[in-house]
Amino acid sequence: MSKLFARLAAAAIVLCTAAFGAQAEQFDDGIAPSYFEAFKDKKVVFLPLAMSFDLPQVWAKGMETQAKRLGYDFSIRDPNWSGDAGAQALTTLISEKPDLLVVQNPDMQVYARLLMRAQKAGIPVIQINLKSITTTDAYVGVNWYEIGLHQAKMAVDMCSPENGGSGKIAIMQGTPTNPNNAITMTAIEDVLAENPDIKVVSSQSADWDATKAHAVASTVIKQNPDLCGYVGLWEVMDAGVAAAIREAGKTDDIALITNGGGQKPACDNIKNGTFSGYVSYDAFGQARDLTDAIAQVFQVGAKAGSQPYALYTPVKDISRDTLGPTSCWTMEDVAAAPF
Repeated sequence: MSKLFARLAAAAIVLCTAAFGAQAEQFDDGIAPSYFEAFKDKKVVFLPLAMSFDLPQVWAKGMETQAKRLGYDFSIRDPNWSGDAGAQALTTLISEKPDLLVVQNPDMQVYARLLMRAQKAGIPVIQINLKSITTTDAYVGVNWYEIGLHQAKMAVDMCSPENGGSGKIAIMQGTPTNPNNAITMTAIEDVLAENPDIKVVSSQSADWDATKAHAVASTVIKQNPDLCGYVGLWEVMDAGVAAAIREAGKTDDIALITNGGGQKPACDNIKNGTFSGYVSYDAFGQARDLTDAIAQVFQVGAKAGSQPYALYTPVKDISRDTLGPTSCWTMEDVAAAPF
């Protein structure tokens, strides 16, 4: 009897294995098999600015998770903030011919010709968050003009003499040739042109460096004791501005308006009064948009550069009045996401 039970159990295992094996075959709903086939044996390479800060880490985690789920090869070439190293890496990648390049540009010009070469070589390119003057297969990221409009309008609302402000603001730029900087500044200048009661007493560059931003802001604050607001173009750099405001004892007097990818420290800074206004472009959501763009490029299979499109990131204004439990994300949220 025990031998009979053993044989029956073994047979049941075989049947279950066969059943699960059958389930592993993708059900044909008319498109699913071709969807999964589109990723098979594909190679995707990510060229970020650097992997030392949160934005590319989030995007990379999204692609890594998707790659494991759908079966493509994913790798990173990290130029570590060097445009020259990035250009060399991109030149090498063009000769290696991966199936897709995901590129974060250091400025609007440095990779422009190389991106054109990549597409002429038949390599699709997705640009993430910082676009060059070359339009490629897809752009996923911020409409920086929209960011500038939101920040400038915040500054006007907070510092206009009509609202009790002095009308004096300062601007902390990053690198003028960067897409973020160039386009955001255009929007800010357009808004200020319509609001002549707002005077810009300083507009200087700190090269995205918090230490440089601190030194510049400290001098500007001393020279302008009635300064009402500081508009900064990236939260990491603007930590230096915040420190200068705090050291001058002006936290309640000078509004700091900045932007960023919406990680939890930003919400903490809004809650504690370090940031008066914050425009979030939600890097967590961008990671999902990026993986969706990869899926579209592989499925459509169009000639590289022939059908460009964009997925512009929705932005949201965050202040103490609008701050909520889901306003920002954490790296733990990213790790748990399926993408």
